[in-house]
Amino acid sequence: MDAAHIEKHYGRTWGPVVRRARPEAGPVHQLPKEFEVLVFRRRDTLLYATCCMSLPSDEERVELHLLTRSTEGFHPELIELMAAVAHYHRTGARLGLGHSVNFGRPWTEGATSSFGLISLPYLDGPSLEWMVAPAVRCLWLIPITEEEREFKKSAGTEALEQRLEAAQFDYLDPFRRSVI
Repeated sequence: MDAAHIEKHYGRTWGPVVRRARPEAGPVHQLPKEFEVLVFRRRDTLLYATCCMSLPSDEERVELHLLTRSTEGFHPELIELMAAVAHYHRTGARLGLGHSVNFGRPWTEGATSSFGLISLPYLDGPSLEWMVAPAVRCLWLIPITEEEREFKKSAGTEALEQRLEAAQFDYLDPFRRSVI
């Protein structure tokens, strides 16, 4: 039942699901049974969002989303990436606001960013961030470079977000230059 509620919550902001996928490779048996990645389209953007990454028994339930340009087409590797992040959340350390994750490879082939910053969903605001029943926090996974991740570790999340904003970084550009 949670999956339907999460999908409906996303849908109020982004519209209907255009694709859904559950990764087939890797340790998917360690992910929640209902876990899948939902893909939404909004204008020139595809949004890849986890669904049931967290369990009802988790102290703080979190779901994540990542954005790409839709003109580049569907990216099956982003399904794998979102599943890997969900797997880390389930079996490694619980993820939350301000955390960074190592993707282990560029987020898409040839990209400059191989890390992710878990941030507030600034583009969609609190109505997306807070799902009430069940209580789930929906956060934005922003691809960042290694230099940006190191800066975040030394100066803090807020300092990195200020740098990203000041540089008017293109969060949809997988080949963007570091703001550091």
